[in-house]
Amino acid sequence: MGDKKEFRRGLADAIPVCLGYIAVSFAFGIQASEAGLSVFQAALMSISNVTSAGQFSSLDVIKNNASYAEMMLLQFVVNIRYMLMSTALSQKLAPEEKTISRCLVAYGVTDEIFGLSVTRKGRLHPAYSYGLIICSVFGWVLGTFMGAFAGNIMPQRLISALGLAIYGMFLAIIIPEASDNRAVMGVVIGAMALSCMFTYAPVLCGISSGFRIIIVTVVIACLAAVIAPRSEEETADA
Repeated sequence: MGDKKEFRRGLADAIPVCLGYIAVSFAFGIQASEAGLSVFQAALMSISNVTSAGQFSSLDVIKNNASYAEMMLLQFVVNIRYMLMSTALSQKLAPEEKTISRCLVAYGVTDEIFGLSVTRKGRLHPAYSYGLIICSVFGWVLGTFMGAFAGNIMPQRLISALGLAIYGMFLAIIIPEASDNRAVMGVVIGAMALSCMFTYAPVLCGISSGFRIIIVTVVIACLAAVIAPRSEEETADA
């Protein structure tokens, strides 16, 4: 009975995440369609990756027929935070939990699922994580499917207009945090400036989009860590 109760609680807690994922992944599905992916390919990417930043950043790489090595390095840099999240969650699992259970929990680690999981008091029950994952991933894949399907049947002008939704979402996420935190504002401005330099500078513009993202991410993250490191109190409250 304990497993069923934890599973149902996970499903219920993930409903808001599921609804948010549908909106974001719909925008991804639109862009995936523009990049030439079929509905099946877009949905398969979502169910096998479950990472918005990684999937969005991969579309240019796919569209430009970049190498597998570039794709692997890009995904490693963009998604490296999930390694840290998984390590943190592993400390909340009971020591006797089997490897297969740990792998299943790790599959569904996203920013939102991590937030729900890490704030639970006491041990993290795998059944609770399964409920979170099933509900959330369902929304992510459903939104991708609908977006990619819509991208195949709607006029190109409408598709391009809907594709702008993802930029609005990013602005909605960044602006409130940047307005309250100068360090975040500096990171945003620095990333924009460096991205523009790689886009328009004579030599740098020849670098592929995948490596641009990798370089910008690493450089800005390192500069932020040196110039505006987080205090122990801030880290403890995060």
